Amino acid sequence: MALIVHKYGGTSMGSTDRIKNVARRVAKWHDAGHQIVVVPSAMSGETNRLIALAKEIQNPPDPRELDMIASTGEQVSVALLAMALQAIGKQAVSYAGWQVGIKTDSAFTKARIQSIDDKRVRADLEQDKIVIITGFQGADEHNNIATLGRGGSDTSAVAIAAALKAAECLIYTDVDGVYTTDPRVVSDARRLKAITFEEMLELASLGSKVLQTRSVEFAGNYRVPTRVLSSLTDPLMDLAEEANSGTLISFEEDTNMEQAVISGIAFNRDEAKISVMGVPDRPGVAYHILGPVADANIEVDMIIQNQSVDGKTDFTFTVSRNEYNKALDVLNSQKGEIGFATLIGDAKVSKISVVGVGMRSHVGVASQMFRTLSEEGINIMMISTSEIKISVLIDEKYMELAVRALHKAFELEKE
Repeated sequence: MALIVHKYGGTSMGSTDRIKNVARRVAKWHDAGHQIVVVPSAMSGETNRLIALAKEIQNPPDPRELDMIASTGEQVSVALLAMALQAIGKQAVSYAGWQVGIKTDSAFTKARIQSIDDKRVRADLEQDKIVIITGFQGADEHNNIATLGRGGSDTSAVAIAAALKAAECLIYTDVDGVYTTDPRVVSDARRLKAITFEEMLELASLGSKVLQTRSVEFAGNYRVPTRVLSSLTDPLMDLAEEANSGTLISFEEDTNMEQAVISGIAFNRDEAKISVMGVPDRPGVAYHILGPVADANIEVDMIIQNQSVDGKTDFTFTVSRNEYNKALDVLNSQKGEIGFATLIGDAKVSKISVVGVGMRSHVGVASQMFRTLSEEGINIMMISTSEIKISVLIDEKYMELAVRALHKAFELEKE
């Protein structure tokens, strides 16, 4: 049969009873003849607890030592799951990432995977063992443990699936797939049976919390078929039904179906807008504004530069809301160098995006989006586009209204 990688999130591993349910589900797949590798997250809340402990001792914690602490949450999970499988008669063995040769760079707390040695895992699989590997971590060239940052277990699972050339990577979560938008905002949001990697990457980067952005990038780059499905279903449900549940993330060329114009609507409440007014319009103005912001490790999202009037221009961009005050401080400290007249900010804005590969072959998406918002009396502050996405910045108090109106306008509730 096939080699399958399972990934289970913190909620799925949240208690010993849930870990036993994960074991039953994994055993069911193994009983069907599949080779199984499992990548579980730490138990729900455990990583936060460990980081809080570190901050009680040292704030901010030393990054290397913080990774030593944070990595232990997943080590507990893999050992408990191995025991749960052994208790129901399965051969199972657990490993920390560094034990199976997951090599990373040395960027502690936000490391990137560089290589994976698959020899040890393949040897265990050949002996009919279920292999359980810690997500979220590896080791650098000096054998220091390094973690991949929040959501890193998704990335670990996809990377391991790529290294093993797995038939599929199943991401089990507390939701049953990818929806057209957040069902908590739009009650008739629809679960998608399939979505392309491009669309999923856009949705993930725009605020959809179903999958971590880096894991989607990895899956797309290494062509790893990935499925998002629920771990809260009956662990002994029919295998064929489970294997076709959730949402399959695939490639546009892998389907003969005509793509929907719009697949989903993403939104992000965590936005803030900064306008640098009356800047001398000369070569390098964008660099002189954004250079110091980048040097302060502040990520910029949407950008607009107005037309020059009397040799002056206005420059507007967005940042994460939790970096808003920091960005203002950086710019004020550079006022003499930049030469702007005033600095205006707004931390009560939200970004809404419509996403769909069908935009490539359909016209009128932007006009329909803008007309819908206009009919609801919602003003657009900024616009950015890509080949398969249109994003707008609006007042945050209209965000949910806008999402519901756009979801209806594009008829996303329909199959």
